[in-house]
Amino acid sequence: MTILIIEDEEPTARKLQRLLADVMPTAHVVGMTVSVEESVDWLRTNPRPDLIFMDIELADGQSFDIFNRVAVASPVVFTTAYDDFAIKAFKVNSIDYLLKPVKEADLRQALDKLQQLKNVLADSAPTNVTALEASLSNLLQQLQQAAPATTTPAIPALRPLPHATFRDRFLIKQGQRLFSVSTEEVAYFFSRNKLSFLKTRDEHEWLVDYTMDELSQMLDPRRFFRLNRQVIAELRAVDKVHLYFNGKLKINLRPAFEEEVVVSREKAGELKGWLGE
Repeated sequence: MTILIIEDEEPTARKLQRLLADVMPTAHVVGMTVSVEESVDWLRTNPRPDLIFMDIELADGQSFDIFNRVAVASPVVFTTAYDDFAIKAFKVNSIDYLLKPVKEADLRQALDKLQQLKNVLADSAPTNVTALEASLSNLLQQLQQAAPATTTPAIPALRPLPHATFRDRFLIKQGQRLFSVSTEEVAYFFSRNKLSFLKTRDEHEWLVDYTMDELSQMLDPRRFFRLNRQVIAELRAVDKVHLYFNGKLKINLRPAFEEEVVVSREKAGELKGWLGE
């Protein structure tokens, strides 16, 4: 089986590649792309892969844009940290929908589902086709009942889960030394060159072995807020909030962040509510 991985966070892509090697040793990853533009170019110039693993949020837009620019004949397994994309995902070539961080059992189930669908297509008996249509129809009904009525945000939000246990410390590796940093010491998490870092209140920066999407699921949403794709800030690190054009907000962090931090218009209201409006 040939596989294309479309994922803009390198640690996540490599982790998925390792999982695939464990679950299906005969699978061959023939390409790894990080953006809509790069993925469109790859699909136009390479043979059709047997399966595509596709992150929904990419650096230059949503992966759904790929389908508007090039014919995608391969079945797709979508991956994302935010499950409100489910309905849209199943309107294209999707055979499954995996939440990050991807677990081995879920990946194995998705690959099994692909094989079952291949068997159905190989045997065109009406009973099999009818069963497949009924199964997909039932799946869509379940997703529609579970999906929220609000507009889907472009960035995965931090949301409390029932009985969830959130991380209160992170193990840091520095050379041969290991030490722990408490979330009480963290001002914010940020990404740089596809790697994730935490910055402490006393302005130390440390590399963390998680993607921003994974961190979004680990942190207490009462204390941390994902301002944009690049920054997750702790409440006390939000120094000043300024009105920006087109309904956006501009944030000053403490300690200062090296780049401009802008919150989209879609998330501005959510941020105000988190701050206590």
